[in-house]
Amino acid sequence: MTKKEFVEDIATRGEYTKKEAEKIVNLFLETVEDNLEKGNSVGFVGWGKWEVVERAAREVRNPQTGKKMKIKAKKVVKFKVGKILEDKVKAAK
Repeated sequence: MTKKEFVEDIATRGEYTKKEAEKIVNLFLETVEDNLEKGNSVGFVGWGKWEVVERAAREVRNPQTGKKMKIKAKKVVKFKVGKILEDKVKAAK
């Protein structure tokens, strides 16, 4: 699902105009981004949690050339799915 399709789905389900739905989706995304930038986690009980984690520096091997490469430490966003959402996805056919 693309962002455009997501906005259209929100507009239909919530009986909003597409413009209102887009504003809601953008506000949600900006709020999540702002909190992650500040180092805060964002979670919804039963649904899931986004958090920023530090990935350690490490040495890897290029599978094509076999040459060793170093990857610097960096911050990444991690999402952990909640139990309710996990169960719904498992049950879906």
